[in-house]
Amino acid sequence: MLVVWDSTVNIYSCAVEGQEGLHSPVVCFQVKVTPQQFSAYKTLTCSTTCTLTGNPTYIWYKNGQIVTDNTSPYSVLPNAVDSYSCAVKGQEYLHSPAVCVQGQSCNRVTYTKRRICVLKGSTVDMSCTVGYYSTTSTFWFRSDKSTPEDLTRDPGYTGRVKHTGTYKGPFILRISGLIEEDSAEYRFTFKTYNFEWGHSFPGTTLSVTGLQVKVTPAAEGQKTLTCSTTCTLTDNPTYIWYKNGQNVQDNSSPMYSISSEDADSYYCAVKGHNGLSSPAVYGPKTTVSVSPSGEIVEGSSVTLTCSSDANPPVQSYTWWYKKNGGDYQSMTGPHHVFNQIQSSDSGEYYCEAQNEMGTDWSRTINMDVKYDPKSTSVSVSPSGEIVEGSSVTLTCSSDANPPVDKYTWYKKNGASLTGSEKTYNFTTISSEDRGEYYCGAENKYGHLNSSSVSVDVQYDPKNTSVSVSPSGDIVEGSSVTLTCSSDANPPVDKYTWYFQNKTFQNGFGQMYNISKFKSKDNGHYHCEAWNGRGSMNSTALMISLPGKQTSVMNAAVGIIVVVLVLILCLSGLMWFRKKASKSTSDTRHTADNGQGDSSPVYDNISGMAMNPTAAQTAATDDQDDVHYASVHFSRAKYEEVPLYSNVQLPQPQKQDEDFQYAAVKFNLPSAAPK
Repeated sequence: MLVVWDSTVNIYSCAVEGQEGLHSPVVCFQVKVTPQQFSAYKTLTCSTTCTLTGNPTYIWYKNGQIVTDNTSPYSVLPNAVDSYSCAVKGQEYLHSPAVCVQGQSCNRVTYTKRRICVLKGSTVDMSCTVGYYSTTSTFWFRSDKSTPEDLTRDPGYTGRVKHTGTYKGPFILRISGLIEEDSAEYRFTFKTYNFEWGHSFPGTTLSVTGLQVKVTPAAEGQKTLTCSTTCTLTDNPTYIWYKNGQNVQDNSSPMYSISSEDADSYYCAVKGHNGLSSPAVYGPKTTVSVSPSGEIVEGSSVTLTCSSDANPPVQSYTWWYKKNGGDYQSMTGPHHVFNQIQSSDSGEYYCEAQNEMGTDWSRTINMDVKYDPKSTSVSVSPSGEIVEGSSVTLTCSSDANPPVDKYTWYKKNGASLTGSEKTYNFTTISSEDRGEYYCGAENKYGHLNSSSVSVDVQYDPKNTSVSVSPSGDIVEGSSVTLTCSSDANPPVDKYTWYFQNKTFQNGFGQMYNISKFKSKDNGHYHCEAWNGRGSMNSTALMISLPGKQTSVMNAAVGIIVVVLVLILCLSGLMWFRKKASKSTSDTRHTADNGQGDSSPVYDNISGMAMNPTAAQTAATDDQDDVHYASVHFSRAKYEEVPLYSNVQLPQPQKQDEDFQYAAVKFNLPSAAPK
C-alpha cells in the first residue's frame, strides 16, 4: 500500500505501490476530533478509509512540528488553540490536513493555492493567511533547501522577489522573470510572541513551463499542432496561433490542424503573454558540407556532413549518392566518413532530412577525387600483323585525375624515345623498329609506367647467304654441308637450292648435304629463302676441289690479263701517235714520189688495213673509248717505209732482215670517222 498526497484537493488517496496511476480518488486518511466520554480531553484519530498493513506507526504534528511518536488515537485539551496533523512513519512528507481542536480558529497556515503553473518569463503571486495570533516575523522559503532561508536574501532571487503582508496577512510572495529553475515548493513560516510555526507542512508548489508546439499526424492527410506545456496552466488561458509570423487563430483549445504537406513556420502564445510565445516549428532547411574543403586526394580522410535547421529536430538523415554515373544509392546518418577515400567514391552526393513537419533535400555536390595515374597501358594500331613499310601508331592510355599532362616513351633495353605526346607514330616502320615498348604517364600527383607491348614487324627475307662446312679445303669424297641463312619475319619456312642456276630436286631444307664430294660437284651454288611475304636469292658460292680451276677463277684471271693488256696497248698507242706526228711530212713526201727506203709497218685491225691518218684522227677524238682485246708483237725486216691509212697486212715474207709485226684490235665507237 502506498499513500499518495493529492495537494490539489487537500486529500490523501490510496494506491498499490508500482501502480500509482491506478489509485482510487477516495480519502485515504484524515484527522478526526471526538470528545472523550466522562473526560475533559478530546481524542484525535488518524483515520483511513482503507486499512494500512503492517501495523504502521503514526506521527503527530502540533503547529507544524513533531510532538511525539504514538499510535492513534492521540488526546489533547479541548481549549487548545493549536492545529494538529498526522502522518505515517516512513512517509512523513505525506501529511493529513491540519485541523483545529476547537472550531476554525487556531494556529495554522492556509495557502490560497496549493499548486500553480505559470509561463516562463512571467510573474507569479503566491499567498497565504495565518490563524489566531498576530505575527512578529514572517518569511517565505524553498522547501528543498536544507535550512530554511528567506528568499529575499537568496542571491538566486536578487531583484526578482518581493514579500508583502503584515499582521495576519494575507502574506504575498511575488517572483518575476520566472525561469524553469524556479520550479519548487514554497512555504511560509512565522513567529509570534508565544511560539514559532514549524516547517514541515506542505506549501504552494510552483511549476514554471515554456510553450512548445508538438506535431502529430492525423487522419486524411492532416497533422495536428499542439501548444504544449509541462504542466496545466492556471486560469484556463486562451491560445493564439501564428503562421509565418501572422496571427491565424485565437482558441481556448491548445490544438490547431494543418495539411500534412504544410511545412510552413508555426508557433503559439497565450493571450496576455504574447511576448512569451513558443519556438516556431518548421520543416528542415538542409545543407551539405565537405571537410576538408578544397581538392580531395585519393587516400585522404574526408567527411560529409548533412546539416539541417529544423524544429522539431530532424528525426532521420538519409544520404543519396551516385557513384561514377551509376544509379543512386543510400546510406544513413548526419555524417559520412571516408577514412581512405578512393577514386571509386567519386560521384554526386546529397542528403535528405526529415522531421514531423516535412522533408527537405540539400543541394547536390560533386565529389571529385584526385589521384595519380593508374592502369597505364599501351595499345598498337593497327591491331593485326605489322608489315615493314606500313604506318603504325602506339597509344598510351592511363586513368588519372587530373588527366595525364606528360607522356614518356621507352624502348625496352634502350633509351627513352623522342616525344611526350599520348601517341607515338612510325610513319614507315622498319625491321629495326622491332622490340618491346612501354610508356610513362604523369600528372601533378605522380607517375606510372605501363607494362611493355611487343611490336613484331614482319618482312620478307633479306641478307640471304650461303655458308659451307667444313670451311677449309674440300677433300674429294668428304661430306660437305651447305647452310642457307636469311633474316626474315616470320622466319623462313621454305628453302630452295640451286646448282649452276638449276634447281635441286630434293634441295628444300635450310641445309643441303653432299655426302661424297667429287669433281662433278664443282660449281656455283646458291639458295632461295621464302617466308610467305616474299623471297630472296643468295649470291652464288663457288665450291670446287683444290687444283680445279673454276669459271669464276678463270674469269678473274682473264679480267686481270685484259687489264694488263689494255695498259700495254695504251702505252703502245701513245708511242705510235708520237711517232706518227713527228714523221708526217716525210711520209707524205715519200708517198708522192713512190719512194720508200724504210721498212713498212703493218697494222692488223680486225683483218683490215687502217689508214694512218684516219687512225690518228680516231685516236685523237675517241681515245678514252678505245678498248684493246689482245696485243701481239712480232719482228719483220723492212726498210723504213711511210705510214699508210689503210693497210692490208700481206703474208709474211722472208727478208734479209727480221720485221716486227703487231696484231692490234681496236674497238672504235660507231661515230668515229672511217
